[in-house]
Amino acid sequence: MTGEVATTIMLLLACLVALVLVLLARREAAASRTQAARDVEGIRTEAQSLLADAQRREARSIERERELKAERGEVRALNEVAEQRVAQADEQRAAALKATLAAQSEAAERLAAVSGMTADEARAHQLRIAAEQASHDAAAQVRRAEAAARRTAEARARAIVATAVQRVAAATSSQAVVSVVPLPAEDMKGRIIGKEGRNIRTFEALTGVNVIIDDTPDAITLSCFDAERREVAVVAMEALIADGRIHPQRIELAYAEALAGAEDRAVAAGHDAAERAGVQGLHPELVTTLGRLRLRTSYGQTVLAHLVECAQIAAAMAAELGADVEVARRGAFLHDVGKALTAELGGTHALVGADLVRRCGEVPAVVNAVAAHHDEVPKETIEAVLVQAADACSAARPGARREELDQYIERMDTLEALVAAHAGVRRAVAMSAGREVRVVVEPDLVDDAAMPGLAEAIARHIEKDLSFPGEIAVTVVRELRATATAG
Repeated sequence: MTGEVATTIMLLLACLVALVLVLLARREAAASRTQAARDVEGIRTEAQSLLADAQRREARSIERERELKAERGEVRALNEVAEQRVAQADEQRAAALKATLAAQSEAAERLAAVSGMTADEARAHQLRIAAEQASHDAAAQVRRAEAAARRTAEARARAIVATAVQRVAAATSSQAVVSVVPLPAEDMKGRIIGKEGRNIRTFEALTGVNVIIDDTPDAITLSCFDAERREVAVVAMEALIADGRIHPQRIELAYAEALAGAEDRAVAAGHDAAERAGVQGLHPELVTTLGRLRLRTSYGQTVLAHLVECAQIAAAMAAELGADVEVARRGAFLHDVGKALTAELGGTHALVGADLVRRCGEVPAVVNAVAAHHDEVPKETIEAVLVQAADACSAARPGARREELDQYIERMDTLEALVAAHAGVRRAVAMSAGREVRVVVEPDLVDDAAMPGLAEAIARHIEKDLSFPGEIAVTVVRELRATATAG
């Protein structure tokens, strides 16, 4: 009985639970239906809003299209008006051009009738007047430029030359006939003399140089007019002094070695001079020939040192003037190279040197500068003029050349007396260290036509009766003055 009751209770409970679940499901279904209805209503509202918005946009588009059609109509009308106005402007321009041409033609006819010239003749006349005016203006400008250049050229030239000379001024004179050899000790003089003077006699017989041993402390003097012999003797004596063994056999060996090294000394001197002058790339033959000039002098001035100084002066002046510095430097350094060959070849040293530098591959501008530095050929470049100017600066500056005063005075007096002996000469003045002589003639005895002949006769007389290095320029001056007094 009890079991049946429990089963019945369980069934009742199960029915209650099922009923509750059904009620809950119905409640949830009702809530879902309510929510779905709400969602459908929202979607319907949103769709209605979008539809209304689309209708509004469509209405605006239709209105905008109407406005665009109206604007296109206005633009079309404006274009038609503009085309009409352009056509009217073209017609007016054509009419104005036609009227202008007619007026010009009428004016040309009136001008031709008044002036008696056609239009082409009038145009040619006007062009001629313009050309003459332009030519006149150009000539006036050239004259003004020349006047300004003349006012400043001399001062600028003096400044350039002074600057160039001051930069490189150095002693270039050398002893003419003697060389001094220093001694390490005073007792070396006795060893040089040798027993009963045999060493000094052997040395003088081999070298041809006189050895002067006097009271001068720690030095002896080698005297000879031949510079090459004197240099060999100096080298040999220095070798003997450095070795310390001085006897006839050693003297003969030292002399032979000094004589054999002459060529090497020339090459070394050439390279050293080129380096000091700043010249590079010289042909080996030029270097050797330049080295030989280390023993050549002119009025006491060493020729090789003179070339180095000329190269530096010419380069400085070329830099100041804006000319080719390297051409000026090379031309000045090589301008006297022919002096090393004049004893072997005929001709002046300028032409001989020019032929040598041409064969050694120098450029034509350098060749012309070498050949023209004594005016034997025309100068073709500004660098050739600078080379000649540098040569004159180096030779003429104070202290560059050395000469005995008595010999100098005697040479000047001899030159002036020789020139003054010619008929018609009033006065003769030697200038530029004897490289030029000015001759003043009597105007009553020598007329203008006779002056060239007198200058030539004086030049030939100087060549015949005087011995001189270089060249002497003869300048004949004739001046006729007339005075009157009014009482």
